[in-house]
Amino acid sequence: MKRYEPPAGWTVQAYRFALDPSDAQVLGLRRNTGAARFAYNHMLRRVSAVKAQRAAEASYGVAEADLTPWQGWSLPDLRRTWNEIKQWVAPWWAECSKEAFNTGLANLSAALGNWHASRTGTRRGRRMGWPRAKKKNGRRSARFTTGAIRVDPSYRHVMLPRLGRIRTYESTRKLARRVRAGTATILSATVTETAGRWFCSFQVAVQRAVGRRPAHAPKAGRVVGVDAGVKHLAVLSTGEMVPNPAPFKAALRKLGKAQRRAARRIGPYDPQARRKRTASNRWQRAQDAVARLQATVSAVRADSWHQLTTRLAQQFTTIVVEDLHVAGMVRNRKLARSLTDAAPATLRRHLGYKTGWYGSTLYVADRWYPSSKTCSACKTVKPKLSLAERMFHCTTCGLSLDRDVNAARNLAALVRHVDLELLGDAKPGRGAYVRPVRPASAGGAAGREASRPVHPVNVARQRTTANRESRLLTER
Repeated sequence: MKRYEPPAGWTVQAYRFALDPSDAQVLGLRRNTGAARFAYNHMLRRVSAVKAQRAAEASYGVAEADLTPWQGWSLPDLRRTWNEIKQWVAPWWAECSKEAFNTGLANLSAALGNWHASRTGTRRGRRMGWPRAKKKNGRRSARFTTGAIRVDPSYRHVMLPRLGRIRTYESTRKLARRVRAGTATILSATVTETAGRWFCSFQVAVQRAVGRRPAHAPKAGRVVGVDAGVKHLAVLSTGEMVPNPAPFKAALRKLGKAQRRAARRIGPYDPQARRKRTASNRWQRAQDAVARLQATVSAVRADSWHQLTTRLAQQFTTIVVEDLHVAGMVRNRKLARSLTDAAPATLRRHLGYKTGWYGSTLYVADRWYPSSKTCSACKTVKPKLSLAERMFHCTTCGLSLDRDVNAARNLAALVRHVDLELLGDAKPGRGAYVRPVRPASAGGAAGREASRPVHPVNVARQRTTANRESRLLTER
């Protein structure tokens, strides 16, 4: 399936609304999401059977031309096969939207494509295994791309194919006004169930004035360095320390109590008899309580990061962050829980597209740049600085301040001369090489939901002789 490319001046983002469906609508939502799961599992079994049959025939010396015909896993091939067999394998197919089945087939095509790319080496990262079947108690989701997909003029309902008019908990005024004004076009709608609650996410192509700042946004400064941490969500070079809500830590006591209660209930598996059994209603209610706590933790964490990154993109013209190796940092078992709770990699991901929305510039410092060990006043680099030392003391100039504030100031100082060079006021100093990258256009890098980076990160490179690390800013 070809990715949608918006025209120039348009970006693709998501609008997510919590639904308040009736009991009959809940059954319809579950029916359509179940249809997506059924189509995925059935076609996966078919592809697996053909793959095993061909391997068995090849082991007996059957020629390639005489092997069982291969079942293609592209979306058109899967859809063509499904339309031929759906009358026999799913006689109830007419009760659900065709988009529900297409959701499962599209997910299977993507999963098999990723598996093949991983085996051939064209996909980076850890080697992927063969796709697994989706379980009934897994994540329920279905995507609608055609049909009646719109927001109601009453600002309190959404329209979905085969599901009708569903009430929302919050107002849809922002999206409805954009659609009415012609500055937004709804591309698709995805319904998901999270901890017993249903949500609808609209993928929307929006005409956005890139670089336009809100009238209420104050002009706090030009350059800011942001040091993501654990004790504080982020520390700015201005001296501001953004508190970390630590939602998982706050809910740990309640979560532990709920999980112990769920462990005492009769679940769907009997460990003594080693067989499946019917789960009790109390077990299901206990599992739902655990899921609600986990969803609350995730929502609080996402809200804190969105508020911070939006404020940074609106108030500052240049933002500098670090390229953190979070996957390696969480290997420290003493910091793994706190790091995962803070989710420091979210900072760069959100700023990647929000800086493009508000006309800011994002720079990413190299992973090995010693921002914490370098004195922000005299640029002296300490040979060692343990994690337990929370205050930075410079033996050369006598500077003493919080180590995170010191690191944030060093990050901000990396690109201050970049802005001066762009303005023509000064040149890079002391033999430094600077190559600023300007932001991309609003429409050239879209095609993803708002939870993913839309605009490429603006990067600069700088070389210095102050320390052994020659790369301070690296292109990503």
